[in-house]
Amino acid sequence: MTNILLIATLAMIFILFIFFVLILIGWRWIMKRLVKQAGKIIMTDSYQENLIELIPGFKHMGIQNALENNLRAETGDVLHRPFGSSKKWPHFDEITFIPAQTSPFAIDGDEDVDVKVTIGPKAKKPMKIKIPLMISGMAYGIALSEQVKIALATAAKNTGTAINSGEGGILPEELESAGKYILQFSKTEWGKEEKTIKRADMIEIKLGQGAVMGMGGNISPENLTGRAREVMGLKENETAHIMEHFFEKQTLKDLKELVDELRSITGGVPIGAKIGAGGKIEEDIDHLIEMGVDFIAVDGGQGASVGAPPLLADDFGIPTLHALIRASNHLEKRKKKGEISLIVSGGLFTPGHFLKVLALGADAVYLGSVMLFTVSHKQTLNSLPFEPPTQAVWNEGKFKDTFKIEDGTKSAEKFLTASTEEIKMALRAMGKKTLKELSKKDLVSYDEMTAKMIGIPFSFEPWEDKSKKTE
Repeated sequence: MTNILLIATLAMIFILFIFFVLILIGWRWIMKRLVKQAGKIIMTDSYQENLIELIPGFKHMGIQNALENNLRAETGDVLHRPFGSSKKWPHFDEITFIPAQTSPFAIDGDEDVDVKVTIGPKAKKPMKIKIPLMISGMAYGIALSEQVKIALATAAKNTGTAINSGEGGILPEELESAGKYILQFSKTEWGKEEKTIKRADMIEIKLGQGAVMGMGGNISPENLTGRAREVMGLKENETAHIMEHFFEKQTLKDLKELVDELRSITGGVPIGAKIGAGGKIEEDIDHLIEMGVDFIAVDGGQGASVGAPPLLADDFGIPTLHALIRASNHLEKRKKKGEISLIVSGGLFTPGHFLKVLALGADAVYLGSVMLFTVSHKQTLNSLPFEPPTQAVWNEGKFKDTFKIEDGTKSAEKFLTASTEEIKMALRAMGKKTLKELSKKDLVSYDEMTAKMIGIPFSFEPWEDKSKKTE
């Protein structure tokens, strides 16, 4: 019997060998035949029967629109797209920094640069972080796996910054791993325990975000499984509800009382609010000032979410750049600059983006999508090429159990460290020893409209030092 199996195995190996030899010898002939047949079909079939009909169809509608409409036709349900809007928004690329070369001079590369930040300076217990980059709210269970949340929390602690809980369950291991912890106080039943509130170094009342504005949502038991249900206090077949309001018949007075209550429970940590940037952002900021917040987090139209309806992500809100300028200017107008901290997020992916946001008036930057790609780094190869890379990080991802926390921690930590070092190098190149010296006076734009709207020089025109002008 053994001999028969051996002979069969050898025969199979020989057949496969001959097959591959034939392919190696005849691959040019095979390719030529395939191209000839495909070419004949494309060049002779009528347009209505021809596959090239896809080209004008996709150009007319757009590949993404066509494919998303097919998904709508398949399910008949609201579409949920990860990573927010995919359209081209006005952004920061047209803005550049002014280097120090003849006066002042660049700072020596060995000299340290101070990039520490204080959030909520007027609070009884301000939150102090070593770098101006914070990890944005990304929900455990609803979005991320526990492995990814722990890796991000540990990386934040190791780099001296803070991590936001997001509106998912509050994972005990995340709390243990984190240094500075921002509790996102969301429109949910979970995440409201007093011991968790008292653990927080800062509390962010989530009124809205860039991808879904102020809307909530429902997550079915099929789409929220595992330990996350227990952490969130959900029963076996219970749907998780994210509501649109904190209170029935909600008023600004209710929200002000909530700010005061949270400030009292925590003993004075910064209490603030997160909003999606909209066309009436000044009015929104006035209402937040009235509520007595210590900080405002503004999420621009490029802000992402685990599954935002494309209509809300693409057709609501204003660009992050516009929101930042208007928010910063309005806080200055209300004489709240330096009292109420401004945190900005939405479509920020590079150290250049981060530093430009800080130069234009933000006190700190929230990083979301970029952290998902960096924390997963080479671990996305576990799901590629047959599944999208996010299957390695989502709580419901097929490859979440292959995610290694230690590797994720190192990758996220290295990204934050490298980004901070680039920011320090850029500050040295501008002749600055501290982040506090940075302002929009250090910027120019090669786009005339952008320069005019921001109030910075247009790079085609001679620069004037307005501080030296005499009457």
